[in-house]
Amino acid sequence: MPLGGSAEAQPAPVPAAGATLPLSLQVNGQQVDASIDPRTSLLDLLREGLHLTGAKKGCDHGQCGACTVHVDGRRVVSCLTLAAKMQGREVLTIEGLALPEGSLHPMQQAFIDHDALQCGYCTPGQIMAAVACVQEGHATSAEQIQEFMSGNICRCGAYAGIVAAIQDAAAQMEGG
Repeated sequence: MPLGGSAEAQPAPVPAAGATLPLSLQVNGQQVDASIDPRTSLLDLLREGLHLTGAKKGCDHGQCGACTVHVDGRRVVSCLTLAAKMQGREVLTIEGLALPEGSLHPMQQAFIDHDALQCGYCTPGQIMAAVACVQEGHATSAEQIQEFMSGNICRCGAYAGIVAAIQDAAAQMEGG
């Protein structure tokens, strides 16, 4: 017991310099086994460790959405997600979104069809968030789409095309 007799929570020990953790997870349907620094973000694991560069490092503070991926079917900002928390989980990135036969996912095609991108930097995160928006049932109106996509910033201002793309793809995703 600590001094003073109280059973207060003790801080977690700081890992020793150079310490690594074993990690086993699924990324885009493939088994990945890695040894990581415990402080590694999921974004850094994807980009630097696995060379999956679709998720972008925008703000590195979870505010822009450029790093959005899915973990166990839910969208997350990977810059604020510790890779160590991914043990046994399933991660889906933009690289794994295409359909098994190789054609584009309906959301990817809708972004092209509706000119929902300009520079393209935010596009992978926008598409991953848009797929989640539809899967979560939040694509029933333009206003609802805008609300549930508000965590993804497009500095080029392609928002009208993004909303149109989501509405178009939602009909395809829900219908088949």
